[in-house]
Amino acid sequence: MGILNTRKNKKYSYTPRYYKGEGSPFELKHKFDDYRVTAGSDKGLKTKLNNALDDYKYNEDRSGANRRIMIIVGVLILAFLFIIDFDLSIFFSDR
Repeated sequence: MGILNTRKNKKYSYTPRYYKGEGSPFELKHKFDDYRVTAGSDKGLKTKLNNALDDYKYNEDRSGANRRIMIIVGVLILAFLFIIDFDLSIFFSDR
């Protein structure tokens, strides 16, 4: 009985009587879990961070991801400047 360790949920192999399909209809699984490395049951923050960095590093769609990150960072910076009521007129001088 560890204080910091959480218990795993119990898994049952219940198969419905009239279900015609593959696998269990009660299986809780996200549709993108087969394509992600980071969706495993890895323990520890360091392992999760390393998996996420490796997934980002070896992703084929690098230009789209970089553009998306730059747009998100730009919007967050503009929102921050708007919240602190920053005056942009100091960059544009009228001579």
